[in-house]
Amino acid sequence: MATLETQRPTVRAQAKFVRSSARKARLITDLIRGRSVPEARTILAFSTRDVARDVEKVLHSAVANAESRPDLHWNGDDLEVVTAFADEGRTLKRFRPRARGRASAIHKRTCHITVELAVSEAAAAAAAAAAAATRPSRRRTAPTQEPAPDTTAAPEAEQIESPEPESEAKPIAEPEAPQAEEGKE
Repeated sequence: MATLETQRPTVRAQAKFVRSSARKARLITDLIRGRSVPEARTILAFSTRDVARDVEKVLHSAVANAESRPDLHWNGDDLEVVTAFADEGRTLKRFRPRARGRASAIHKRTCHITVELAVSEAAAAAAAAAAAATRPSRRRTAPTQEPAPDTTAAPEAEQIESPEPESEAKPIAEPEAPQAEEGKE
C-alpha cells in the first residue's frame, strides 16, 4: 500500500552564482541537512572551508524569511534544515597567456546554494499542545437557571452558636493594682 505524506510548509532561500564550485559547496550542505538551525549554525561557524560562510548567509536569510512571514509565526530556533543542496551555476571562462604564444583556459566555476527550512516535529507537537491548552472549548452549554427564591414561605429564625459556650468561658484576669506599703506611716 502507498503511504501518504503530509506536506509540511517550508521556507527557502537561495544564493545564485556563488563563486565556489558546486562540489565544494556540497560537502558543506551535506553536513547541515536534517539538522536543527542552532546546530547547523554551530557546524558552519566552526567549519574551516570558505564556502561555509556563503552557506551560513543563505541559512540566515532562510531563517529571516521564516520569521518575517506573518501567516506562519515561526521561531528561528524551532526550525530544521529540510533540504540543503548546491547546483552548478554558469562557468566563467578566462584565458591565461602561456609560452610560445599559446593560451590556456581557466574555468571559474559558480554554484547556486539552496536551503529549505520547516518546523521540527518536536516543536510542532509542542505548539499544537500549547494551542490546544489555551484554546477555549467550542462546545456551548445551556445556561443554568437557579430556582427563584420562594417568597411565600416564612423565614426561619436562625440561631447563631458561639464557638465556646458561656459557661466554659475563662474569666479575664484583671491587672493588679500596686499596693501601698503599710509600714511607712
